[in-house]
Amino acid sequence: MILDNFRLTGQVAIVTGASQGIGRGIAIGLAEAGADVVVAARTAADLEPVVAAIEATGRRGLAVRADVMEEADRARLFEATIEAFGRLDVLVNNAGGTGPRPAIATSERYFDTAMKFNATVPFLMSTAAAQLMVRTAGGGAILNISSRSADMTMSGMAAYGAGKAALNRLTQNLAVEFAPAVRINAISVGGVATKGLEVVLTDDALRAQFEANTPMRRAGQPEDIACAALYLTSAASSWVTGKIFQVDGGTERPSIDVPVPPLGG
Repeated sequence: MILDNFRLTGQVAIVTGASQGIGRGIAIGLAEAGADVVVAARTAADLEPVVAAIEATGRRGLAVRADVMEEADRARLFEATIEAFGRLDVLVNNAGGTGPRPAIATSERYFDTAMKFNATVPFLMSTAAAQLMVRTAGGGAILNISSRSADMTMSGMAAYGAGKAALNRLTQNLAVEFAPAVRINAISVGGVATKGLEVVLTDDALRAQFEANTPMRRAGQPEDIACAALYLTSAASSWVTGKIFQVDGGTERPSIDVPVPPLGG
């Protein structure tokens, strides 16, 4: 049965930034497909409802408080996974993000943080996970959660867009080095109904503008991303690596313009 290729029975996945939104949706989706799932976030209490939802599917869940910006926390996350489950098959690098900021108001520190959070940390997580996957499971799959800001010209997104563009290139370059044992792909996400888009979706005028500029006429849902994540982390995509999948409602231009002050203004 072709649907069997979408099963993750007996596999173990780590999802970072899993306390809410896209990360939460992916974690629960992978559990519904049969995986035991380790969820990580900076606040342990926020992970408890996610673990409960994972266990409601009949799979095992494990919450690990981890700030992926910290080397010690990253190491502890992998150690806890192997201690609890003995293997690693899937890594979803979902933690990331920095808010919109005009370029002229972006400091060197802010830019460095955006690059580290959105590119350097996923790189370090991926290189560590790939070795662990080969050693404990014979191989695996890595998924990076990127953004259309990486390839779409947008105001206010210089730092964030640069970080996600770097993540896309890392995905493609690492795929060559990790193949065939470990596949690595990315989802380039459009506007999804999470906390980050709340300011748009709760304002009637902004929401109307957003929907009018999105061909599918709605914001994405975490489940839309989770469905793509399941494909890219399961055997269904066993001949796919180094690809950037755009899941964005058909968007080819910014759905919302971020206002920035004029240069010299």
